[in-house]
Amino acid sequence: MRLIVRKERPHPGAQLRLTDADGMRLTCFATNTIAQPIADLELRHRLRARAEDRIRAARATGLRNLPLHHTAQNRIWLEIVQIALDLLAWVPMLALTGKARLWEPRRLRLRLFIAAGQVVTTGRRRILRLAKHWPWTHITAALDRLAQLPHPR
Repeated sequence: MRLIVRKERPHPGAQLRLTDADGMRLTCFATNTIAQPIADLELRHRLRARAEDRIRAARATGLRNLPLHHTAQNRIWLEIVQIALDLLAWVPMLALTGKARLWEPRRLRLRLFIAAGQVVTTGRRRILRLAKHWPWTHITAALDRLAQLPHPR
């Protein structure tokens, strides 16, 4: 087994840890892979961060605890969490642009999913009316991008 340790500067604004020496952060990982160069192993390790981001999103979406008493009820809860995670994965890819694509689940809920609005049907068209004082009314462009997607067959 190999232990690979890397010394790097923390990103600007990062809070230093007790284990950081001389303002440098030590990151390490262990591996049993022997036939690959260290640079490839480090790249593979960094790509795992995406999986860890998904786990963090799952915990923020309701997977932190199983709130019900029976296994069958918790299975339903897990299915609901999975649907929410799919929504959190696809909405940024299909509808959002710029920094909004990197929003965490908490910010997506605050700015996109809990928007109070009114759906009005007039002249065979559906219109979404948002409150004028709502600070993120520009997010309606995301809904327009979703509306332009082809319908699945």
